[in-house]
Amino acid sequence: MYTTIDNDDRGQVGIGTLIIFIAMVLVAAVAAGVLINTAGLLESTASDTGEDSQAQVSNQVKVVSATGNSSSGSVDYLNFTVMKSAGSGDIDLGDATIEYTTDDVSETLTFSNAYGASGTNFTVSATDTAEDSYIAASGDVVLNETSERKVVGISLTDLGDVLEEGEEATVRIVDQSGATTIYGVNVPDTISDQDYVAV
Repeated sequence: MYTTIDNDDRGQVGIGTLIIFIAMVLVAAVAAGVLINTAGLLESTASDTGEDSQAQVSNQVKVVSATGNSSSGSVDYLNFTVMKSAGSGDIDLGDATIEYTTDDVSETLTFSNAYGASGTNFTVSATDTAEDSYIAASGDVVLNETSERKVVGISLTDLGDVLEEGEEATVRIVDQSGATTIYGVNVPDTISDQDYVAV
């Protein structure tokens, strides 16, 4: 017995298969596009995160020396000679913050380009002491070369916290990239008639 094949039925099955195949290809193409876009976004985010992390590690401010202006057996002004560490990019001290902490005071200081400004500010100088000669131009507060030195000045009188003999403070310098440098201030147990003491 012979079975006849209806050519119309075969054509309908072929068209249905073709439609399903095209739909699968389209879905796969859309999924591939989403995956490629997501991968690109993740790569970009990872790159930015890596650069930020590298900046936080390498862009360090190094304290070369620190002195305090002494008066009547106490220190009322701090001067930190700073430089950028090897491998650091340009460090803009104008965008930095300084966290000053003692047993009695905890303040976050920002840069002021007006010497003598009261309150929670620090100043920057290119000479021996920030108190004696200060830089008003904000462009002069950027550390471009490792050979450069700037003097960061903090008026403790403005903070209402002069340091007596033997007292300590912690100074945390945070630059524009978030890199942190911690310096411990130690006032000598005995201050003679010197105008400046190493802290």
